[in-house]
Amino acid sequence: MWNNLSACTRPSVRRSYRAMNLSGILVTAFVVGFSGAMMPGPLLTVTISESVRRGAKAGPLLMVGHAILEAILITALLLGLWRYLKLPAVEVGISLGGGVMMAVMGSAMLLAARDLVLVAEGAPAKPGMHPVLAGILVSLSNPYWTIWWATTGLLYLKIGLQHGLTGVAVFFIGHISSDFAWYSL
Repeated sequence: MWNNLSACTRPSVRRSYRAMNLSGILVTAFVVGFSGAMMPGPLLTVTISESVRRGAKAGPLLMVGHAILEAILITALLLGLWRYLKLPAVEVGISLGGGVMMAVMGSAMLLAARDLVLVAEGAPAKPGMHPVLAGILVSLSNPYWTIWWATTGLLYLKIGLQHGLTGVAVFFIGHISSDFAWYSL
């Protein structure tokens, strides 16, 4: 079932990564992971906002949610979801749905900015969504996240599969480590 995943990459690309060993997968997944992690967007905005409220633990907590979502996605991709992500109607639906969600979030942030007060110390934290849940929902609503996984993520998943589930685990560890590093910073 997993060998069919090779259909989503060009033959010239498939030939170029066959010789990559596990340490190469780990290092390149970490470095390439920054292409998604460093992209400014809703997850960065929520991380900054939550860091003001919760301190240094906000970034790692958001990434726990992000990692849970990505682990679920990888499992679904291995079980055949990749076939459907390549359909034009699915790409349009994800883009439109994510765009609407980002517009709603942006509007809510603009409306909340009217009441924003900067207090130097002792500001009580307003109750809100738990950062782990926020990490899941904000990542899921970001069209860039889906596009990254439908392109770069699928390629790296295929690279990892050259070494079985161990290779997939090494890819995931390298990839999610870049997310944790960036959002903890």
